Amino acid sequence: MNTGFVTLDYVIFIAYALLILGVGLYMSRSKKGHQKNAEDYFLASKSLPWWAIGTSLIAANISAEQFIGMSGSGFAVGLAISSYEWMAAITLIIVGKYFLPIFIEKGIYTIPEFVEKRFSTNLKTILAVFWVALYVFVNITSVLYLGALAMNTIMGVDMMWAIIGLSLFAAAYSIYGGLASIAWTDAIQVVFLIFGGLATTYLALNTVSDGQGMMEGLGIIYDKAPTKFSMILDESNPEYLNLPGIGVLIGGMWVANLYYWGFNQYIIQRALAAKSLKEAQKGILLAAFLKLLIPFIVVIPGIAAFVIVNDPEMLARLGADGLINIPSDAAADKAYPWLIQFLPSGLKGLAFVALTAAIVSSLASMLNSTSTIFTMDIYKQYINKNSDDKTTVRVGRITSAVALLIGAIVAPLLGGINQAFQFIQEYTGVVSPGILAIFLLGLFWKKTTNKAAIWGALVSIPIAMFFKVGPKGWAEGSALENIFPSVPFLDQMGYTTLLTMAIIALISWNQNKGVDDAKGFELRRETFKTSSTFNISAFAIMIVLVFLYAFFWK
Repeated sequence: MNTGFVTLDYVIFIAYALLILGVGLYMSRSKKGHQKNAEDYFLASKSLPWWAIGTSLIAANISAEQFIGMSGSGFAVGLAISSYEWMAAITLIIVGKYFLPIFIEKGIYTIPEFVEKRFSTNLKTILAVFWVALYVFVNITSVLYLGALAMNTIMGVDMMWAIIGLSLFAAAYSIYGGLASIAWTDAIQVVFLIFGGLATTYLALNTVSDGQGMMEGLGIIYDKAPTKFSMILDESNPEYLNLPGIGVLIGGMWVANLYYWGFNQYIIQRALAAKSLKEAQKGILLAAFLKLLIPFIVVIPGIAAFVIVNDPEMLARLGADGLINIPSDAAADKAYPWLIQFLPSGLKGLAFVALTAAIVSSLASMLNSTSTIFTMDIYKQYINKNSDDKTTVRVGRITSAVALLIGAIVAPLLGGINQAFQFIQEYTGVVSPGILAIFLLGLFWKKTTNKAAIWGALVSIPIAMFFKVGPKGWAEGSALENIFPSVPFLDQMGYTTLLTMAIIALISWNQNKGVDDAKGFELRRETFKTSSTFNISAFAIMIVLVFLYAFFWK
């Protein structure tokens, strides 16, 4: 069995790279006689159609942390990790109906700009600095690291050279072209992402069934690893602290998803670039439907890898090559790259293209959003208030390049992390509850004050850290251990959000004595009115999700 790349695989990969670079650079060009301005560069001239928005949302979202990290969690945890994807479908509907109309009505470029309109410049600056740091040191670095890990496992490329190669590929079209080139190439990337991902799923299940097909393989892994198909984990499960049973459905998962899909610049920026609100809402529905499919592309292969590794007969069919870079409980993130090794020539190239598309599209999106926030909310606010369009766009490009350089330097330091998807969620969860609390109250409670929101931003992280390290660290081995047990991190996020909201509400009420804040939004019922197409599609998505959870509820 040939586990390496052959000529056909290289041809497919090179053709993909040339296609993406060609389309990206073509869309980067400036119209004759028109100087590219901030709206052109950061919001694609507000011209994106619904299908470009929907595909770009998925391309920005699905990255190495899903293909590598979520497959690794599929190997270690099972289908329960799919809640991040399936509950995101409902979250997208909520964002499209209740959040997006307000954002578009206010005509904003960035989420920090929205904070300034609702609260103050001071709070906007605090959050802008936070987001730039988060994107550079968590998101960009983790995507580069996981992408390089995949290239190292599949092709044997040195980790540092893989990081440099991915950085240059993403930079080649995204830094110069801005959001327009990113969004249009994303539409192509998603096609590769889905079909390449399905190719790996087919191979994994066909290997399990010894050539009897995908459906037969699905039945076999269901029979051999029934615990991996439990959507709701009980307390006896060793992964309960990561996915705390029913708390996933009613607790902190909502915090993670609402923050990510509703108030995350590199996600919501696509919807802000829509031709109209209705076009943005249709794009969000497309993304929600695609989210239903993602677990079959990234989680099922991880479960299949678990079954193969733990079945001597199946593992023996792979020969000696099956023992190379083999995943384990301590190295679960090797599951997806390990599977790609055994794809036949041509499909291997396609699967690797899917993985590369996921990595590069997300990386490009993060770079653009980092530059958008820094340029519009920091540079234009404090460094050069009167910068013209040419200067603004140039600063945006320089910012992207610097962010990419820092990410490439820091990425190798992440070596040794297992289940990277869970790692990213857990540490992002330290800061996301406070931001969600500020936004929810700022959007829907007119009495929320700027002073209270700033206090909420400041106290939310100590609260989150108390739940994260305080109870375990202070109580372990003492009489207080039963009073302060370990708290699942999703529950930590839920508790932190509720406590932060309570603090903001108390300070606001004490400050204004129940009077509406001067910057509070006057919301009208008409703002949230959606089309029959949106309503019917949303209902269909919820019916599918009810069926999935009912079927795998055990």
